[in-house]
Amino acid sequence: MATTASVLASTVAATSSAALEDLRFSLTDYIVFALMLSASAGIGVYFGFFSKAKNTTEEYLQGGKRMPTLPVAISLVSSQLSGVAMMSVPSETYSFGFNMIFVVWAMVLAVPVLIYVIVPVFYENNVSNCYEYLEMRFSKRTRQLVTITFIMNQFLMLPVYMFVPALAFSQVTGYNIHLINTVISSICVFYTMLGGIKAVVWTDVVQGGVMLLSVILVAVLGTSNTGGLGNVLTNAAEGGRFDFNFGLDPRLRITFWGGICSGLLMWTGKLGLDQSCVQRIVSMPSYTHAKKCLLMAGVGFLLVMSFTCFAGIIMFAYYYGCDPVQAGLVSKADKLMPFFIQDIMGHLMGMPGVFISCVFSASLSSLSASLNSFAGVVYFDYIKPRINHTEARANGIMKMTIVVMGAYCILGGFMVQNFNSIIQTMWTITGINTGAVVGVFLLGMFVPRCNAKVAVTGIAFSVLGMLWIIINGQLNFKDGLIKYEPLPNGLDKCDAPQFQVILNAIQNLTTTPLPSLEAPKPVTTAFGSDRDFSIYDISFYWYKVLGALLVFAWAIPMSYVWPTAKDEKQNPKLYSPFVRKLLNQPGPVLELEELPLKAPLPDEEEVKEKNNGTVRDA
Repeated sequence: MATTASVLASTVAATSSAALEDLRFSLTDYIVFALMLSASAGIGVYFGFFSKAKNTTEEYLQGGKRMPTLPVAISLVSSQLSGVAMMSVPSETYSFGFNMIFVVWAMVLAVPVLIYVIVPVFYENNVSNCYEYLEMRFSKRTRQLVTITFIMNQFLMLPVYMFVPALAFSQVTGYNIHLINTVISSICVFYTMLGGIKAVVWTDVVQGGVMLLSVILVAVLGTSNTGGLGNVLTNAAEGGRFDFNFGLDPRLRITFWGGICSGLLMWTGKLGLDQSCVQRIVSMPSYTHAKKCLLMAGVGFLLVMSFTCFAGIIMFAYYYGCDPVQAGLVSKADKLMPFFIQDIMGHLMGMPGVFISCVFSASLSSLSASLNSFAGVVYFDYIKPRINHTEARANGIMKMTIVVMGAYCILGGFMVQNFNSIIQTMWTITGINTGAVVGVFLLGMFVPRCNAKVAVTGIAFSVLGMLWIIINGQLNFKDGLIKYEPLPNGLDKCDAPQFQVILNAIQNLTTTPLPSLEAPKPVTTAFGSDRDFSIYDISFYWYKVLGALLVFAWAIPMSYVWPTAKDEKQNPKLYSPFVRKLLNQPGPVLELEELPLKAPLPDEEEVKEKNNGTVRDA
């Protein structure tokens, strides 16, 4: 047995090396990749040294509130499509089917929520930092608690944004992955630090164009190499990738309901309640411009992400019956996309370079936007109150903050390399506090009777509750009570000419599994469960939704235990427009206890008639 294993290992290693040597970057690919990075750095240099703009914090963080609509919309799309999305979303649909598309389509519901419920509140209150709203509505303590969660999220996620594309680049070049991470992160820090939000937006425009071109090329070439769209759909259907799940069990990895609910909350939170995006939305000259921007961003996002999801289906259809993961040529599904690109595009001059540029473009967009907003939040919330503020000093401190975080991203790559499923890891980590953050914003906009004490304790209740659920869920994974095994593929069709490398890798493979002596135990899988229901078994896709619900589950009853003081006044503009209509109050500042919910205010004509009648009687 040991001899067979060693032979198989050496065979796989040898054939893997041969395959990668055949599919290394050519000179043309390096040139394409270098041009993309040079364009990004050049934009930073332009806005840092040559643009005739004032050296103020408003200019650095908001572009002087004069940003054009279309570039900001493209920037919003680009920043949502991190390298993780470009690499891990196709691997998700390859492994677990097309149900992931429901998360994407939830954007159709999220955009109206943003336009008519959330963004008007920011514009009417002249908010430049979305966390300012929490201080206006509740208290400074609420704002600080939420900004701490924002900073925690950035610390956890920024290294992931850069490491994943570095992984792809390492696979096609053979260079050390941490060296690549260092070089690319340094370039991103350079143009973000110099050019501020304008550099972020305009580099996103360039990178967004590269991403759109890349996903369309992958779709077209992948479909063509599979034998046409009919073959893609047939193979995917036979492999169970179009088996849509409309079940209500939250333990299933992803269903229609889980995808729609989690997607709605995630896109609402990311686009409308995360400073890295809000910063760009409020940089528009007016609310009308912001509405147009969000509509364009929604359409662009649906287009690119639908292609990205379908790329996983194309990838499965191409490798139907000859799985590179089972053959040992790819260690895990997250690495499949660059392998696939090498396979179908390796013979086309410059095409692998375009795709790797696409992955890096997506990551640079996410990283640059997050770095810029992170610097603004840290300065205005934690540094400005403690120093003598000047515009020059503020810009200098924010630039140094970006440099420090860039160095942290490089070091964080050493931790990220130990992750297994990147997309599951990201959703799990952000599930701890994202639901609480979205929940407290919606609480402030929807529920007038809730005060600061209720909000702060609601956040704490949600975060601690989700932390407990997630820790116990991870323990269930470790104990084998939850296993997300992918849908089956096989190796029975590897005799096709295009799979010669995979065939060579598996020719010595024997399939004689040892019989298990242990009785099978109940387990929750991606597609079903024979265990008794446990909250710890719920899918990670539900974490954000559950976190938001916990805020409301705590806040609504506690608002009666800790009611708002009768002398406390609130500005109705702090509520969402439809809530103000329900309250039916035109005045700017009103006591909450006096807000009539049903009785309409008397019409002005009625008041005049009544007054005239009184005069006549007299």
